[in-house]
Amino acid sequence: MLALAAVPSSSVALVVARSSVSGFAHGAAVTAGVVCGDLIFVCLAILGMTALADALGGLFLIIRYLAGAYLIWFGLSLIRSRSTLSLRFTAPSKSRLTTSFSAGLLLTLGDVKAILFYSSLFPVFVDMSSLNAPDITTIIVITVITVGGVKLLYARLAQKITARFINSPMASAAKTAMGGVLVGSGAYLIVKG
Repeated sequence: MLALAAVPSSSVALVVARSSVSGFAHGAAVTAGVVCGDLIFVCLAILGMTALADALGGLFLIIRYLAGAYLIWFGLSLIRSRSTLSLRFTAPSKSRLTTSFSAGLLLTLGDVKAILFYSSLFPVFVDMSSLNAPDITTIIVITVITVGGVKLLYARLAQKITARFINSPMASAAKTAMGGVLVGSGAYLIVKG
């Protein structure tokens, strides 16, 4: 799980973008959303995700489209924003934190990689038929620590790098590149459907 969480992905791009633009609190909120999405998948895997995915197949597709549309919108907003960035990391509003959390959750619930991992690979590593309460608790703790820890590290590094290079001539290019990565990730989620 640690290796999968550390691999650059659309969730990492979203954590980095939110931390860079709005501060660590927003990166942490996205991280919380991603972790909650992963925990939902853990629970679904334990309860029989394949049967549920078959029954609610269209719902997973809708969530993926919503996550893709959000990434495209956020990426385009980042690209179109002022060419100079300003640090506004103080006192994040609760509604904006909720938006960051929701973005992380939707992105995870619509992530084909997460769906495939938890529905097919996860059961290979974990014998679902012999799980008991301590096993389930251990899986949840491992998920929170590995996925949350890695994403929080990305959020902290993004915020620190942004604070250090905010007035650099490369800041505008980095903002545009990150916006492009988010737009590409969103388009991939939608097209992959």
